[in-house]
Amino acid sequence: MSAAPALTTTVVPDATGRLAWARRSPLLVIGGTGVAIVVLVAILAPVLAPFPHDAGAATHPFSVLRPPSWTHPFGTDQVGRDVLSRVLYGFRVSPVVAAVVLTIAIAVGVPLGLVAGYYGGVVDDVVMRVTDIFLAVPALLLALALASVLTPGLGSTILAISVTWWPWYARLVRGEAASVRGRRFIENCEALGLPRWRILLRHVLPNSVTPVLVQASLDFGGVILTASALSFLGLGVQDPTPDWGLMVSEGQTYFTTAWWLVTFPGLAILLTALVFNLLGDGLRDRFDPRQVTGR
Repeated sequence: MSAAPALTTTVVPDATGRLAWARRSPLLVIGGTGVAIVVLVAILAPVLAPFPHDAGAATHPFSVLRPPSWTHPFGTDQVGRDVLSRVLYGFRVSPVVAAVVLTIAIAVGVPLGLVAGYYGGVVDDVVMRVTDIFLAVPALLLALALASVLTPGLGSTILAISVTWWPWYARLVRGEAASVRGRRFIENCEALGLPRWRILLRHVLPNSVTPVLVQASLDFGGVILTASALSFLGLGVQDPTPDWGLMVSEGQTYFTTAWWLVTFPGLAILLTALVFNLLGDGLRDRFDPRQVTGR
């Protein structure tokens, strides 16, 4: 009597398994999708804008303050420029300002935080006391003070906000580096005689960078709001640059008669800040061990 054939088990991928990651991180999916749309709109602004020249200094005296219509879905502004075109081109200004500001803040704050957290002692005291001086003043107030003494413009806006933003990253990375420094593998590296700069770059930095990425995604919306506030007060980007905060500032005079001048740039600020905050919340939930349960 021949032996029965051996049973083999075939693993069939569960169709729902592909969505498991998305179900665990819905905020990350929604935020990531929103950020991708923001980037795509910024890249395709010249194609999407119905009147690309209106993103500059063009004027149309016979089309001033036209309400939303098929020709101008977001209406026209006080000099006849298409608001939709300027809002679309604004995706190339406010998010870019936020990206540059955070890049500078991270480039300054992360090395200072690493050195302070790893070396400790006098180095830590000096770096943290300087950081505390900057943190003692509200970021927006300090940015306003700096912007008021600089020539209004895109570069001044970036500089004023960057000076106020790096201390947060220095303090964050300092805490992470100090925690990593006390771990056994760092002590083993020191016992082996590895150079300290190599320990910092190869071991301390990789173990301290995740909170920085999460914080940067959370701060993106805050930087956009701060830059818009500076432009709104006349201390940031100047006309004819299509900045959302500047558009709201220029449109507030006509709010009762031309509501679209304020509404659509304001919605662009709100939605852009929202998607980056959702992305930051999703990254925090994804990478923070305290948020992970049932695994």
